[in-house]
Amino acid sequence: MRKVVLVTGASSGIGLALCNRLLAEDDGLHLCLACRNLSKAAAARDALLASHPSAEVSLVQMDVCSLLSVVRGAKEVKQRFQRLDYLYLNAGIMPNPQLNVKAFFLGIFSRNVIHMFSTAEGLLTQDDKVTADGLQEVFETNLFGHFILIRELEPLLCHTDKPSQLIWTSSRNAKRSNFSLDDIQHSKGQEPYSSSKYATDLLNVALNRNFNQKGLYSSVLCPGVVMTNLTYGILPPFLWTLLLPVLWLLRFLANAFTLTPYNGAEAMVWLFHQKPESLDPLTKYLSSTTGFGTNYVTGMKMDVDEDTAEKLYQTLLELEKHVKLTIKTSDLLG
Repeated sequence: MRKVVLVTGASSGIGLALCNRLLAEDDGLHLCLACRNLSKAAAARDALLASHPSAEVSLVQMDVCSLLSVVRGAKEVKQRFQRLDYLYLNAGIMPNPQLNVKAFFLGIFSRNVIHMFSTAEGLLTQDDKVTADGLQEVFETNLFGHFILIRELEPLLCHTDKPSQLIWTSSRNAKRSNFSLDDIQHSKGQEPYSSSKYATDLLNVALNRNFNQKGLYSSVLCPGVVMTNLTYGILPPFLWTLLLPVLWLLRFLANAFTLTPYNGAEAMVWLFHQKPESLDPLTKYLSSTTGFGTNYVTGMKMDVDEDTAEKLYQTLLELEKHVKLTIKTSDLLG
């Protein structure tokens, strides 16, 4: 029986690179690409099948920034499959990132320059907005939409005979200082991306605590500094032209500069091969690249605690109750 792997945000960037790498290692997989744009997803599927003609690649329309879309997409997945072996929670946004120019130039001439480029700490703010569901866009896309997806797919994920894996794309930019249990959607701050990724790390801990006995395991990873459409939006093109040679050189000083989606997917592929019960739920797995371009995976202890993680989990369950009624009403009207 083919292993079934579902990947959100699979039509481009790191998600598409992951799909290519997984099929290169095992074209006996069934890959399900969960994407909001079906035409882009179809083009990605065609490209994957051109390289791996014996693979099975299917599509499901799913926008994790729309809870109705998530519920409908999950329903379709449940009609097609009896189980999921891997769920890559990869889709994410950083809307309208703005560079703190002062912090950028101060950082360049400080001892923290490598840390600054590796994590973007203190460099980026974002303009968030409210979605049609009445939620903050970054929170819903990066965290809550995926949480609802997991809840909807529990029957396919929880099997004690053979464990399933949740694999989250987090970030080195996930900072405790940017997250608050009193404002889990980060509606009052300017770094919703960092907040959402820290919340991802917390939720990962809570999911393991609540679901390991049901055969479901969760892990988080960071792809490193990767040049994707999300990254290129941060600076004007001419600045990237100047900075890219610097980033390639910084590889010799720090391992975070993976730069290409292929390299960024290293930890994703590595986690695919691990026994989930042997992984540390408090460790974030990092895609790393040497100065000469060799990829490897390192681990970083996360700055999280189980009490905060459980409180976030319970808060998300309460929020789910509130939004489910809205989803059912919309589905009936639709």
